[in-house]
Amino acid sequence: MGLDRLDAQLLLLLAFGTTPAELGARRTWLLAHADDAVPAAAHSRFEKYLQRRSAGEPLAYITGHKEFFGLELQVDARVLVPRPDTETLVQWTLEVLTGPIPVDFDPPFATLDLGTGSGAIALALKHARPDLQVDAVDASSDALAVAQANACRLGLLVRFSQGWWLDRVTRRYHCIIANPPYVAAHDPHLAALAHEPIQALVSGPDGLRDIRHIVQAAQSRLWPDAWLLLEHGHDQALAVRTMFAQAGYHSIESRRDLTGHARCTGGQVPRT
Repeated sequence: MGLDRLDAQLLLLLAFGTTPAELGARRTWLLAHADDAVPAAAHSRFEKYLQRRSAGEPLAYITGHKEFFGLELQVDARVLVPRPDTETLVQWTLEVLTGPIPVDFDPPFATLDLGTGSGAIALALKHARPDLQVDAVDASSDALAVAQANACRLGLLVRFSQGWWLDRVTRRYHCIIANPPYVAAHDPHLAALAHEPIQALVSGPDGLRDIRHIVQAAQSRLWPDAWLLLEHGHDQALAVRTMFAQAGYHSIESRRDLTGHARCTGGQVPRT
């Protein structure tokens, strides 16, 4: 693969010992010292980083860091790299939760992030709405370790638990969100994602197995008129809206990501 110039600059800074949080700010220094000799130790580290990046390893795994919704997250191969497109899902959730949350609301006003991975969505919500109770679930103990470490480092109180989607969830929520696996098992794009955890990417022959399950299972874990919001593939919006409609949700709509693709779909649980 051809190496992006920005990637090369960031990896060189990393080789010089720059911390991940300082990489962006230190690019000016690097440009000002473009003609300086690179010490042997830094050059050796730089070559190793280049080899990893050229082999397709995400830059975020090499630096150990990824910015998401204004938060600096630590990431590694135990979790997916948070994508900018997923910020669409966070923004939509915050719109759904617009307005003050009553202090004495019983049960506590809460939202649930399914398949939390690095904790990106849950932590972004908690950071934006400190008054919101945020719970997060993941089937992977490795992913939960990453998410919990991010929460601790950022000083954000999110309740994490292990489980497969809603199997161990016993309470109801005012909003459930998820960025589940949605890649088809034989999708040719998987080759470019070989360094990321396959279980967080692939969802059956058509990529919709987990979304089908969540759409059905979430109804019993949402209050009447509460929202279920899901991220999905760029070409899956119609299929997902159909699932929502067949399951009886109302106010169903899709939202577009930064590139204009219908990336997220949501709906409200009916009143019974």
